[in-house]
Amino acid sequence: MKLQIALDRLSREKCIEVIDTVKEHIDIIEIGTGVINEYGLSLVRDIKQLYPDKKILADLKICDAGESESRNAFEYGADIITVMSFADPSTIEACVKNAEKYERETVVDLLNNQSEETLHQLAGINVTSVSLHIGKDQQKDGAVFSPLSRHIHNFDFNVYVAGGINNENIDDYLKLKPEVVIVGSGITKSADPASAGEQLKRKISLY
Repeated sequence: MKLQIALDRLSREKCIEVIDTVKEHIDIIEIGTGVINEYGLSLVRDIKQLYPDKKILADLKICDAGESESRNAFEYGADIITVMSFADPSTIEACVKNAEKYERETVVDLLNNQSEETLHQLAGINVTSVSLHIGKDQQKDGAVFSPLSRHIHNFDFNVYVAGGINNENIDDYLKLKPEVVIVGSGITKSADPASAGEQLKRKISLY
């Protein structure tokens, strides 16, 4: 099980500062959507150069133009990209095919999706990774995982989990037996990010 740090709503300098603080405890560095919107994919390239031993996920949340959007991200150094499950299947498939071509990974974000049929469709176009994601706005209303969480392990997916995870609630997410646990503010807004990262890594290592 791997720990992914999500960097969002942070300055470029703060992103690097946080990574330096927790790098020994994390496996994947996520460059969040908001950070990419502000700084562009060049930040993905720069962070990959600074931390070549870490996997870099570009959280693009691709909705259309899957071939060009995914190719561009991979050429900037992203190891992993995200595409939304509500996108047209051809968009998702284009991302998957580019991931195969570049020997990288595409994660399909299941945000706000409650259709089990979607899982069948994704499996049919060779999707290997999906994210059970409770969005930032959904967290304000106390949202929990959709019914898809009960069916996800009927499929051969690598499962990522995300949504307000911290040291107090991580056990609820670990019950889903994910391959990757994504933590943002649970580390970045902690008074001691290094300690928070260490504790989270220790907990997931028990699974």
